[in-house]
This record gives sequence, structure tokens and C-alpha cells, in this order.
Amino acid sequence: MAAQQWDVESVAAELLACEDERRDRVKFTDEWPELDVATGYEIQDLTLAKRLERGEKLIGVKLGLTSRAKQQRMGVDTPFVAWLTDAMILPAGDPVPQDALIHPRIEPELVFVMGERLEGPGVTGAQAMAAVAAVHGGAEVIDSRYKDFKFAAGDVIADNASSGAFVTGGLGLAPSEVDLSLEAVLVEVDGEVVDSATGAAVQGHPGEALALAANDLATRGHAIEAGWVVLTGGMTDAVFAPPGSSVACHFSNLGSVFISGGTKGDA
Repeated sequence: MAAQQWDVESVAAELLACEDERRDRVKFTDEWPELDVATGYEIQDLTLAKRLERGEKLIGVKLGLTSRAKQQRMGVDTPFVAWLTDAMILPAGDPVPQDALIHPRIEPELVFVMGERLEGPGVTGAQAMAAVAAVHGGAEVIDSRYKDFKFAAGDVIADNASSGAFVTGGLGLAPSEVDLSLEAVLVEVDGEVVDSATGAAVQGHPGEALALAANDLATRGHAIEAGWVVLTGGMTDAVFAPPGSSVACHFSNLGSVFISGGTKGDA
């Protein structure tokens, strides 16, 4: 039987099928070594178009692998930008949607709500922060369509930087009210603290991650729009979120975010 010949269209279709069917697979670069960063973004934009065609709404962007801890774990050395749609929102208090995800993990995030449009190139961290209306604590429930979260850069970019779901904490502060480089988080799993970090883990300051996103998107003809949500990247390594587990992210000034692993029957 001939090996599958992959291209942008077929990889986009396969990734969405894996997501819909809760099915993981080996990374595409094993079969298509030419899947590089630029091609990964082509696939990512095509999957976004397909999401919008089926009724999802674009609401923001997320950064992936902005912390050294995440880069080292995943064996890559640069952050990625990906899309957020309204289908990825996890309402506060809802459990991890186990029946919709393959192998979810949870990581704490500093989340921006944009007050103004932010368009690169050349955006600085200070300019990026001036466009932010509010900052929240939050958490992303990452997932991957690849077995064991094993992928190369092109693979993970194509896979929308391991998007799954995200929850935003209810407390929002103006950026001037909190020193984001010093904002700390403690991550608890089943009542035990397993990790901690500060905002400095995210590119030195999450505003730098926001600037990176704006400048990266500009190379692809996009901007960060007013009203959008921006997930600035995991502050710590991600923790597993199996059914029956309980994860809490306690921020020093931005409140706490609690996520139950739920049960296998959660839709």
C-alpha cells in the first residue's frame, strides 16, 4: 500500500478529523519532512478557515512554548502563535471536557483582554501593554493530535499549538495594577503544590510575548484586534488532568482558577 502523500489541504483535514474523532497519530514530519514552520502556519490558517466555515467565531490568539520549561520539555526553541475560537472557551466551574479531548493537560496562563488593536511589525513590549485593557489569571487545557505530545515545530504549529480549551479567571485588573513579571502562580494537583512560576517565565514579561505575537502575525498579514483574548503562554510545565483529578492555579494578585478533571462521561 502506497504511503500517504501529504500536503497543506490533506494535513489540515486530517488534524480536524483527529480532533473531532478524539484520535491521535504520529507526527506528520515522520512522513513529510518538508513540513516546516512556514508550512505549519499555512495549515494552521487553513484549519482556522474550516473552523469558521463550520460556525466557530475567532476571538483571539494564544502563544505556545513561551517559557523555557515548556520549550525544554517539548524539544523546541521558539514560541508559536495560534488561534482561539469561541468553541475553545471553558466556562469557569466546568470540568475538563474529557469526551472532547484526547490527552488533556493544564497549564497556568496570564490572559490579556485587548482594549485596542495591536498591529506589527516593530511592536515593543511597552507598546503592547498600552493596548491591553485588562489582565486575568487563567488556565489552558492543552491537547495534541499527536501521540505522546511528540512533534517537531512544523507539526505543532499546524496543530494550532496544541489547542484544546481555556478558562479565564473572573478577576480582571488594569495592567498598571499588577507587576506582571513578578506575578506568581502556584499549581496544585489534588491539593498538592506541584509547580510554581512568575510572569518572568513568559519571555521575561508577558508583554514581550504579546509583542512577539503581534509582530509574528504581521508577517502573515494579521493583527491582534480590540476585544480579543490573548493567552500569553504556559507559565509552568503542564500537568495531566485525568478524570477524577482537581487542578488549581493560585495567582498572587489575580485570584485562583479551579478545574476539575471531571469524569469519563463528561461531554
